Amino acid sequence: MDITPRARSAAPRRPNARGQGELLRDEIVSCAVTMLDELADDEALSLRAIARALSISPTSVYLYFPDRDALVLAAMQRCHEDMLQTASGAEARYETPASRLRARILAQATWAQEHPGLYKVMHESKASRRPGMPFKEVLLARTAAAIQECMDAGAAPPVDPLTVALDLRAAVIGMLSLRINEPNLPWPPLAEQVDRFLTKLVGLAPPAQTDDRSL
Repeated sequence: MDITPRARSAAPRRPNARGQGELLRDEIVSCAVTMLDELADDEALSLRAIARALSISPTSVYLYFPDRDALVLAAMQRCHEDMLQTASGAEARYETPASRLRARILAQATWAQEHPGLYKVMHESKASRRPGMPFKEVLLARTAAAIQECMDAGAAPPVDPLTVALDLRAAVIGMLSLRINEPNLPWPPLAEQVDRFLTKLVGLAPPAQTDDRSL
């Protein structure tokens, strides 16, 4: 899923052909994702700004999203799906459960560093505290499943994988938020910090020096 910012044009756009309403909805969400990454604040987004960027009327935006919160929710879902796809693609390149879990967490962390504004909206905004966002649970479930695979393979002690996944989630999100909000601190390399989390919280052995630490 591509959340790369798209070029904006002030030129009038032609109406979508009949049956292409979902294409416009997708463009609106993509535009919102781009703006949220720039603004790093859900409350700074406006539907009228979206309409201007896409050269459409505000009414066209309201046809799909009754208010700003509804659009931000759709943008957050897009971001979670993109992060999930990125993590799944990263872990697919490895064979052992421990390497797969490490690749998954590092891919998610790298995604956050590449999209700091979006990450702040996803985890620090008013919208992020709203209940009823099941798409946020998918990342946690996938991480718990990856931890369970490590336990089944004997690479991690057998405890409740969901509890471990929650501990790991808290550590990684806290670390990423601090790196984004306080970039001038003497941060160690991201991979080294993630490896310490995996060792201390999951129980994985530290990766060998020959492992690919450039993930």
